Amino acid sequence: MADQNEAFRITDEAARGAVSNTGLRYVLGFSLGFAVIAMSLVWIIPALTRAAH
Repeated sequence: MADQNEAFRITDEAARGAVSNTGLRYVLGFSLGFAVIAMSLVWIIPALTRAAH
């Protein structure tokens, strides 16, 4: 049996139960960029077509 006064250390990955993945950070960044561009186009294109008439 382990000594109760001994420190117990566990890694971050073991505590989370998963491996850290930096790919998710890029997916969220690209998704945010795409959403901003798409919403801008939805707003700009009708504004340009109304100004032309």
